[in-house]
Amino acid sequence: MKAPDKPRLAWAITGSGHYLNECLELISQRDDVDLFFSRAGAEVLAMYGHDVKVLRERMRCFRDTAASAPPVGLFYKGHYSRLVVAPTTSNTLAKMVYGISDSLVTNIYAQAGKCRIPSIVFACDTAPEMETEAPSGQVMVYPRRVDLENVERLRGFEHTQVVDTFDALISALADTAA
Repeated sequence: MKAPDKPRLAWAITGSGHYLNECLELISQRDDVDLFFSRAGAEVLAMYGHDVKVLRERMRCFRDTAASAPPVGLFYKGHYSRLVVAPTTSNTLAKMVYGISDSLVTNIYAQAGKCRIPSIVFACDTAPEMETEAPSGQVMVYPRRVDLENVERLRGFEHTQVVDTFDALISALADTAA
């Protein structure tokens, strides 16, 4: 696949509903996004009423279906200027922190880092208690100490910007457009 004239934005969705609808709204306002779904991300999209087939009609989408994650090669060929992982579950974030690349999303995060492509990670579990959206409505969650510690560890990674709020995600994306 030939590299685009202008590098695109790779956007990965994991298995979290935390600001999922808002992230999809942000994505729909752009014409430069390719979507990457973990298996859990594809499941959660359906749980929140989003059809992957409809998303595929609007943009290029990659699903976690192969053990070797073939789409990672696009990062080496100049297809992407930035990776956004939003929303990011504590499971995916922990794998990022410990260098585990066993899913499409964790693999593209690792490869983006190896290619020095900046990443924006919208972490879900960033406060001792928080309200989030579940398919049935708003719920309270209480992230574990290990989840909060992993967010702090990831903040120290090169080429990675961790954002805690949806507004911070919007600001980080605006900064990349400048």
